Amino acid sequence: MDTLTTLLEQAESQRNIALAAFNQARGRHDDARAQARQLETYRSDYTERWAAQFKRGAPLEVVRSYHQFAGRLDTAIAQQATAVTLCEQTLARANDVLTAHELRVASVRKLIERRVHEVRQGVMQRDQRADDELALRMRPPRNPFAGTQL
Repeated sequence: MDTLTTLLEQAESQRNIALAAFNQARGRHDDARAQARQLETYRSDYTERWAAQFKRGAPLEVVRSYHQFAGRLDTAIAQQATAVTLCEQTLARANDVLTAHELRVASVRKLIERRVHEVRQGVMQRDQRADDELALRMRPPRNPFAGTQL
């Protein structure tokens, strides 16, 4: 039973490490998505602000600068979308690893439960045999001549 307890402790330790890795991956994923949303919001605000400015008229150099910056902003958004996708893949892998470790912990716990049940069953059977033997010893001896007529 000590071996199973050690195995359970080891499985729980590995599961805890996998859980920490999963939580870190989830944090990075959430951060990457937040960054992507911020970039999208900034691009939307930037476009609206300059659209209003361009309606009033703007020098060619300002328009050129706007388009260059908008292009760099689109590149940053595309790169962030790639980062989000990579984080999603990492999170999915971390979830798979965590699930496998949780399954292992559950399996070891179930095995321990079975072993404990087997030990209890064995104890109960030994106790029952001992009680039966004691009851046989306590019973008065049978008279071999009882029931026969002389």
